[in-house]
Amino acid sequence: MLQNIFDSHAHYDDPRFDEDRDALLGSMAEHGVRAIMNVGNTTHANLAGIELAKQYPFIYCSIGIHPDQAAEIAAQNSREYLDVIASQLSYEKAMALGEIGLDYYYDDASPRDVQRKIFEKQLALAKDLDVPVIIHNRDAHQDTLELLNKYRPKGIVHCYSGSAEDAVQLAAQGLYIGFGGACTFKGAKRAAKAIAALPLERIVLETDCPYMAPEPVRGTRCDSSLIRYVGEYIASVKGEEPEQVFRQTVENACQVYNLSV
Repeated sequence: MLQNIFDSHAHYDDPRFDEDRDALLGSMAEHGVRAIMNVGNTTHANLAGIELAKQYPFIYCSIGIHPDQAAEIAAQNSREYLDVIASQLSYEKAMALGEIGLDYYYDDASPRDVQRKIFEKQLALAKDLDVPVIIHNRDAHQDTLELLNKYRPKGIVHCYSGSAEDAVQLAAQGLYIGFGGACTFKGAKRAAKAIAALPLERIVLETDCPYMAPEPVRGTRCDSSLIRYVGEYIASVKGEEPEQVFRQTVENACQVYNLSV
């Protein structure tokens, strides 16, 4: 039985877990899951991520404004929301600012200039607070790289989909690269090249659950027990034993989140 898994990016406050959340999380020890980072969005009313971290000793949380929220936040008082983030990050189990970033996939989402403004403000806040960031980058590689090069944050580039060359550059900059179920898909050739090019010491495992269940269970609701498929796939690409991948990626996640689990 595996006893060495850290899911560095999950969304257990998602409504798709409402019916069985407690039972599912209560079973994680059986699957060798030692720690989970529950990644949330900040609003005045929604503190579900913090509440989960309070309830379960192996769950930690992050706080941030997702790019999909950027227009909504910018139309209100972004300075006020940044103050909310700073306040929530004072909680002892809030370990990162995220997920934050850019998402240019949908044309009707938040305008790109607004996303960039909110992203940049949060990168600056992370530097001020000396906390790691969790970066969301979807079809916005160039703008994301530009801002990461400008602010040089510590943290994780989540659900990596860029080139191997950019992955190596980001790792050399001190960032960790997150891979989840999508890297196991048959068409994920760029992910395979990035995994092969990166040192194992710069890779973390994630699920992004309930999204992106890996092969061979693609299309089902994802949860942290399925991360073993991601680790086994990365082991096959790297020519490593799966247990070494799990062991090293736990160490990596603990390093970036400043944890001991």
